Amino acid sequence: MSMDLSISRFWRKKEIIYKLNGAKCKSCGKVHYPPKNACPYCGSRELELVELPRRGKLISYTTIYAIPEGARHQSPIYYGLIDLGVTKITAELTDIVNANSLKKDMEVEATLRKTQEDRDAGLIYYVLKFRPVLVQK
Repeated sequence: MSMDLSISRFWRKKEIIYKLNGAKCKSCGKVHYPPKNACPYCGSRELELVELPRRGKLISYTTIYAIPEGARHQSPIYYGLIDLGVTKITAELTDIVNANSLKKDMEVEATLRKTQEDRDAGLIYYVLKFRPVLVQK
């Protein structure tokens, strides 16, 4: 199984894939994710890369049951709208044992998870996903 992302291209994109970086506009002060070349709010090109918080609150989520062939073992997939304080992002949720455990305002945290394996190239692909924060007693 070969992916569209070559090893060299994946390596060049590792900062985007593995780190939770956003862009802060120097003109209007708003933060957006993923980083773009221009601010989606005011259009300014004066941006600085900022590290986003790795914890946030789940605002809403959806469940996806229609999964492409080859990834059916991952069904269902949960996607969440997450408030990180400085900005809101959408991201895949992981480590969900029971969908009924997903609640509005629950705390979630970023974590690396294996997403695919390219056996031909010997490359294992990881991405950032968000999981519920375990409450310690």
